[in-house]
Amino acid sequence: MKTFSAPRPLAPVQSNSDIARDFLDLVFSMESGRQLPVMSRFEGPIRVRVTGQPPAHLGLDLARLLHRLRTEAGIDIDISRDDTAQVTIQAIPRSQIRKALPQAACFVVPNISDISQYALARRTPRTDWGRIEQRQQIAIFLPADAAPQEVRDCLHEELAQALGPLNDLYRLPDSVYNDDNVHTVLTGYDMLILRMVYAPELRSGMTRGQVADRLPGLLVRLNPAGQGIAPMRLNPTPRPFINALQKALGPGSSPTQRRAAADEAISIARVMGWQDHRRGFAHYALGRLMQSSDPLAAQQNFLEADKYFAGTPGASLHRAYVASQLAAFAISQGQGETALRQLGPYLDVAARHENASLLATLMLLRSEALDLTGRGAEAQAVRLDSLGWARYGFGADWAVRAKQREIASLSPLRGKS
Repeated sequence: MKTFSAPRPLAPVQSNSDIARDFLDLVFSMESGRQLPVMSRFEGPIRVRVTGQPPAHLGLDLARLLHRLRTEAGIDIDISRDDTAQVTIQAIPRSQIRKALPQAACFVVPNISDISQYALARRTPRTDWGRIEQRQQIAIFLPADAAPQEVRDCLHEELAQALGPLNDLYRLPDSVYNDDNVHTVLTGYDMLILRMVYAPELRSGMTRGQVADRLPGLLVRLNPAGQGIAPMRLNPTPRPFINALQKALGPGSSPTQRRAAADEAISIARVMGWQDHRRGFAHYALGRLMQSSDPLAAQQNFLEADKYFAGTPGASLHRAYVASQLAAFAISQGQGETALRQLGPYLDVAARHENASLLATLMLLRSEALDLTGRGAEAQAVRLDSLGWARYGFGADWAVRAKQREIASLSPLRGKS
């Protein structure tokens, strides 16, 4: 199993005026749309302990993340074995998580430290984020039996919420604070947001107006490059768009209902006049849903998605996902050289964003494309090199083999004796 070494986050590409607006919407709202009266954070050093049944790789991933939080976000945070630690990360079987929250892969709760406390504390003032003026104790519940990357992704997302914003915004192209789930590792933008949360100019209990007054000067200090970037001023994402995408991509709907929901998201994006990644993501969702029933229409939606992603700063990882779909289709048509051109720019993008499952997928696609162009030895070398990333990204050997078979079945060469 391979793991990533030194992080390579990209600097934020947004203007400071856009970042200030995003910060206020992230910090003073929840995903439900509920407004929060004051900003809350931890005051003083933050210590993190791990309990439950942590998999072996969790310790390394946590150590890397805490190092990044110290060096990139300036947060005083470290590991502790003490039961007084402010943050408890409890690794438990996925079945326990589903019993507590059926639709969740992982979750975070204030003012408890063990899953056994959750049932009684749920929906009480004790776990109501809206009543918290200063964070004191938070528990994060991770699936101990998931693939290494899924555990790592949960760790990044939930610790980011435990420390900072509770909201997600579809208008953010390069952030884990986005429900599209494209980014799963904290980005340079996310580290700036967390550095702002813990800046000395701010404190727990401040109102939106008080925070807003301090943001211009704070951003000049923390992100001087953002002063010279023109603001995009992306308009807010309406709830019907969010609901449509949740229906298109979530459980509980028929294929016809899913496609209709994706069409609705595209229609909303068109009416809103969007030319950014949100319109692209709606097309990407529809493309995924149409792959088996209408491959050619799916490809048109992927091309539309790529057009909007290409016009959005910070959306290179979105384009890498599209490239995997376009290359898979090209391989199924025997177009090896086309697939290689489509894949070429995005292997490093997947690696920079520490997305092992995407990186392994791109490498396996590249190996099939190389086979199609008669470069068998090179194809085999790439295929073997992908295995270490696949083990981190997909976990168990059976899952790795299933992904290999899925991608190998695309090639018309596999049907020849």
